[in-house]
Amino acid sequence: MRATLAVIVALWGAMAWAQAPSWDRGLRDEAPERYTVVRGDTLWDIAGRFLHHPWQWPEVWRVNPQIDDPHLIYPGDTIFLYDCNGRPCLGLERGQNVVRLSPEVRRIPPREAIAPIPLESIRHFLRDHRVVDDPENLEELAYVVAGDDRRIISGAGDRLYARGELASGSLYGVYRRGERYVDEATGEVLGLELESIGQVRRERQEADIAVLQVTSASREIRDDDIVLPLESRELDRELLPRAPDSEIDGQILAVPGGVRFAGRLQVVTLDRGRRDGLAPGHVLAVEQLGEQVADPRTGEALRLPGTEAGLAMVFRVYDKLSYALIMRATRSLEVGDRVRNPASLVGRAGQ
Repeated sequence: MRATLAVIVALWGAMAWAQAPSWDRGLRDEAPERYTVVRGDTLWDIAGRFLHHPWQWPEVWRVNPQIDDPHLIYPGDTIFLYDCNGRPCLGLERGQNVVRLSPEVRRIPPREAIAPIPLESIRHFLRDHRVVDDPENLEELAYVVAGDDRRIISGAGDRLYARGELASGSLYGVYRRGERYVDEATGEVLGLELESIGQVRRERQEADIAVLQVTSASREIRDDDIVLPLESRELDRELLPRAPDSEIDGQILAVPGGVRFAGRLQVVTLDRGRRDGLAPGHVLAVEQLGEQVADPRTGEALRLPGTEAGLAMVFRVYDKLSYALIMRATRSLEVGDRVRNPASLVGRAGQ
């Protein structure tokens, strides 16, 4: 996590170099001369106080080969803006001591460091959702066949039975089938969303029947619910906002929860994934679909050009689709809106 948390400072140190944003390019007009970090800040928010495009801090950081592992940022730090040979630079003030950002490491407890983005929104979502890349393989997975004492539904503290081979003593998740995602253009199945129901621990196995103890349940567990090894809920340690390396052109496939519209800090499902070059931390521009109209002469249906309406950052990637968090929304976003590589000012800054 240190590398992720340190990136914002690396950006600021890199701004002194020739390829970094100039005073009139990349830097916000209302950028403050000084800003003191407070608890609850995120790296995205702080970068946004200084840069037009907060996600660009690692791109600027990479153009400075002299910065390797700079100071972390945590509540109480004061960042100040100053002129650095005609380029904007930022210094770091700790207490009464003023230092310029340098490739040194200050080790502090991770709990003090500020997060890159609002992580709680993501953690809550990952607790309840996961995707199976190939739904056809579901028939090979363990599933609930009965509750104890002929119960139809089971809850925390109950015993139930599942068919399938499960390892001894391990915790498993219990899931219910959710939305099946399909590419509308090709008909390809992109994945099946599973909704978390609870957790169980295997007590013993007799032939292909496993005896399970329910350790927790958010809803009643029913026959035919799926039993799977728990998916890691840890966020990728390289959750570093940046533009994708490959060209991405996809769309918002769904807004989990059965709604059509999404706003800032809401999760959306995208129809692009690992095979398309997406990775956790990739930032995509969201383009609102243009209005559909009829040609006044021919009567044919026409789709007007779209309008850029926000930014989404990918945080969990599967083979054919991914989950992203809406980081900015200037308009109401909805299913079908296009996602693509964001425009960059970094390449123009050195011109």
